[in-house]
Amino acid sequence: MTGTPAEPAVLDLHQAAQLVGAYCAIERRLFELTGALATEAEMPPDVQVYLDSLSTEHAWHAELWADRLPVVSGIDAAALVELPRPAKEVFDAIASAGPAEQMVGLFRVVLPRLIASYADHEASASAASEQPNLRALRLVLRDQLEALVTGEALVQAFLGTPEAVTAAGETVIRLESTLVAAGVIPGFVRRPGRRG
Repeated sequence: MTGTPAEPAVLDLHQAAQLVGAYCAIERRLFELTGALATEAEMPPDVQVYLDSLSTEHAWHAELWADRLPVVSGIDAAALVELPRPAKEVFDAIASAGPAEQMVGLFRVVLPRLIASYADHEASASAASEQPNLRALRLVLRDQLEALVTGEALVQAFLGTPEAVTAAGETVIRLESTLVAAGVIPGFVRRPGRRG
């Protein structure tokens, strides 16, 4: 099928470290963003409480990924924790939007795409060389799927008018276009070593 990414190659140590570093940076940014949203007065109290607990979960995910960074000669683990450019653009756009658009950006773009990145990595990871990463992927994937379900219910509460639905759709198109234009397909992070 045209346009379908080829099967990814098994990651070498440097590529896996690069990907784990990106995950760590993304989860840190999610921690900051959901924590900030939890304090916004325009957010309903139940949404604030949920975002506060979600922020803590993202902080834990970031720690989990930081612990997976390699400690070997020739790899500066701290330098790997860098937010990929398209992800930074998406996060900046979400941070500067209104509450409904922020929720839509998080739960209809970022989390689904992050789940796709994690699932893609899990499906292609080497059980021999990436066992610690596989354990982390399974834990984080479970949490992200639960967050997606809860978040989607919260998003729908913001979409009470046709105008709100239109604005939500425009937000998704704008954010998805940023990622697609940067070649991030599938997922939220460009996977090192992907053929095709």
